[in-house]
Amino acid sequence: MKKILIVLFLLPLFCFAQAKVDTIEVFSKAMNKTLKAAVTTPSTYDGSRQFATLYLLHGGSGIFSDWLKKVTEPDLVNRMAEEYNLIIITPGVGPSSYYYDSPMMDSVQYETYLIEELIPHIDKSYKTLAKRESRAITGLSMGGHGAIMLSAKHPELFIAATSMSGVMNIDTRLWKVPAEFSKLRKGQQQEMLGKDLQYDAPFSTYTAVGLVDKMKVNGIALLMDCGVDDFLLETNRQMHQLLLANGTPHDYTERPGAHTWEYWTQALPFHLLFVDKYLIR
Repeated sequence: MKKILIVLFLLPLFCFAQAKVDTIEVFSKAMNKTLKAAVTTPSTYDGSRQFATLYLLHGGSGIFSDWLKKVTEPDLVNRMAEEYNLIIITPGVGPSSYYYDSPMMDSVQYETYLIEELIPHIDKSYKTLAKRESRAITGLSMGGHGAIMLSAKHPELFIAATSMSGVMNIDTRLWKVPAEFSKLRKGQQQEMLGKDLQYDAPFSTYTAVGLVDKMKVNGIALLMDCGVDDFLLETNRQMHQLLLANGTPHDYTERPGAHTWEYWTQALPFHLLFVDKYLIR
């Protein structure tokens, strides 16, 4: 009887083991400003061993805490950190920055920030497996663009990259959006990238579809999905066809859904299942 009581006493403690979320601030020398990020560590994180990492990027007009607060399943990111026993980092960037370095604006240098400042900071501050085979990246919408673009340009850092409803082409002519919104986004792009930005093939390397040749040779595991009612569906289909044409291995899925948090909440576990096949602990 005593043994049974001990087991019953310990069981609730085990069930309530939870991931921990830190909000950190990282100074960017490249942009001379401080940015926030959230770092979710599993309950097994005790400093005694190192963990794989996943960088989870937010969308346009979003902030670092979106993935923690806007999902339709409470504590989804915490659950993913627990189930897959890894550290999940959700960085914050500019509202329509697309995670690239602007040749026009010193305040938009988010590729440099993520690659040269944030990742080294995380690897220094947390017990991470600081190697390509143990690091992956994903994101929604603008964050999907960031995940695919950054991994294509820096394959030495990531073993897998995925996109949920990603902006696979920043050319707003392919977006099913009101004309005013299309004009607004194009104007923002021109402010950051210049008015001579190449929207037609051969595509600019500031857009994800312009990097398919790099994806072909870098050996990164790729997954992209998009809802059939999403305004970015055509950009995802274009990316899929370009990757098929040049023979780049990748997974591609279309399923019911739109550009919503309900869709991304359902998508994240699927992406973690994919990423987990490639991460080495």
